[in-house]
Amino acid sequence: MMKKEFTELIPWSDRLSCGIKLIDDQHKELVDLVNEMFNHVAGNEIQEYDYYTKVIQEVIKYVKIHFATEEKLMLAAKLPGYATHKNAHNHFILVVVENIRIYKTRKKINLFTFTKFLKDWILSHIALMDKQYFGQLTDITPTP
Repeated sequence: MMKKEFTELIPWSDRLSCGIKLIDDQHKELVDLVNEMFNHVAGNEIQEYDYYTKVIQEVIKYVKIHFATEEKLMLAAKLPGYATHKNAHNHFILVVVENIRIYKTRKKINLFTFTKFLKDWILSHIALMDKQYFGQLTDITPTP
């Protein structure tokens, strides 16, 4: 049997880096999760249920830790645009919560749609919005 090759839906690049190691490391975790989801193929619904449970836990962990980190940095540096950035985070949380609600009621979710949502988030929010705001922080905060 031939081993399936791993494909990166989103390769990590300087385009995604905002220059702050802590933030970049957290972003890389989400990129890795999305790439892993993209490559996931389950043989039966029990595996799919277990897999989605793991994905939801990882996304919730990401949201709790990462958004709190970003928002604290923005407030500490008094960066303009905090409210807009927080609203984008809140929208992401609403979409994730809706996916969890659907998952709990139907015990099934469209992983393709959820993966696409996360990919679009990375390419719009992280590559554009985060990079814009946190690029300003690199002038203030040295990268360890």
